[in-house]
Amino acid sequence: MEASPAKRARLVDIARHAGVSEATVSRVLNGRPGVSETTTQAVLTALDVLGYERPARLRQRSAGLIGLVVPELDNPIFPAFAQVIENACGQHGYTPVLCTQTPGGVGEDEYVEMLLDRGVSGIIFVSGLHADVSTDAARYQKLTGRGLPVVFVNGYIESVEAPFISTDDAVAIQLAVSHLTSLGHRRLGLAIGPDRYVPVRRKLAAFTAQLESPELRAKNVTGLVEQSLFSVEGGHAAAVRLLDQGVTGIICGSDLMALGAIRAARQRGLDVPRDVSVVGYDDSPLIAFTDPPLTTVRQPVHAMGQAAVRALIDAVSGHGSPNTEYLFRPELVVRNSTGAAPER
Repeated sequence: MEASPAKRARLVDIARHAGVSEATVSRVLNGRPGVSETTTQAVLTALDVLGYERPARLRQRSAGLIGLVVPELDNPIFPAFAQVIENACGQHGYTPVLCTQTPGGVGEDEYVEMLLDRGVSGIIFVSGLHADVSTDAARYQKLTGRGLPVVFVNGYIESVEAPFISTDDAVAIQLAVSHLTSLGHRRLGLAIGPDRYVPVRRKLAAFTAQLESPELRAKNVTGLVEQSLFSVEGGHAAAVRLLDQGVTGIICGSDLMALGAIRAARQRGLDVPRDVSVVGYDDSPLIAFTDPPLTTVRQPVHAMGQAAVRALIDAVSGHGSPNTEYLFRPELVVRNSTGAAPER
């Protein structure tokens, strides 16, 4: 029986995209021998790209489940991490299980129990309880003690034997301070979150070290710190206090805090960046399209997410990475929320 026009058109499209004959496509789809692995993969890729569903027997089976625990999705940096990690898991044949914590909802420990019940091959924690210096390390030691591969992003516990993937917070502060002082700012403010978090403590230490450096002392650069919440409202509250004390450049612990700082400045009739400059942290998606576009310190989300998955997959396969912290260098992205210090 001759193939229908619709079916023939489908074979033609797949064959053309894969660079093979229609007969070869037919052999792959029907599971007939005589087709190399390379050619088979080319045909399957053509199926995927053109939007055709693979035959059931040719669908890739998941190599296993990987848990991904993130603190929230309100801050756009966490969906960005989740997307990179989920894509990387898929490329290795694993199916990610996303667990998002919400205030008053399911907590990290409950999610871990659920993931263990589902038989996950490993878990990646992004900015979880491991970032809180007051947390009990036993919860993670219990996981590593049972041989479960785990990887942590942005946070560090020395007593836990696992790979830690972190942005270099000290470099982030150095980049922001150097940028503002190069623009003539001499009174800087740091709007940051609670100091029970490892990244916050590192940023605070770096800020203090920068201000005490001979170079900045010679320029009479001074700095003030205000701790608040990692949110727009938190940034607004911190900025109000900093502006009360005459700062002209504000470095924020997140992009959301920076948006709050800009709002605080405008409520006082100040222009950003003519009267006050604001630097964010993260380079969250869409932050380049704020008003004004935000100068920020970009976390290398893609590289960090890829590294986290690679470390976990290596551990699952029995070739684990050294249990240490890997620091990734951030990048200063200059946009329109920073400018020359106002003349006074």
